[in-house]
Amino acid sequence: MTKSELIKKIKENGEYNNIKDAEKALSTVLETIKETLATGEKVQLVGFGTFEVRQRAEKQAINPRTKIPYVQPAKKAPAFKAGKGLKDAVNN
Repeated sequence: MTKSELIKKIKENGEYNNIKDAEKALSTVLETIKETLATGEKVQLVGFGTFEVRQRAEKQAINPRTKIPYVQPAKKAPAFKAGKGLKDAVNN
């Protein structure tokens, strides 16, 4: 499903008057999640899942093209852990 298809579904299921309202609702939710993760907090949606930021350690890597080893620096990465409700919905 693409973003535009998701917006159409939100319009239909959420009974929004037009596509612009549904798009604004989706954009607001996504921006709020991004802003919250950027501050280091996690977003927990009971029955759906948890968005959080995880720290990745520095590691040795090899450039596959040149075969030269290098150090990949430590970084933060967004992660999602599905909740029980989402897992149950997918498996049924």
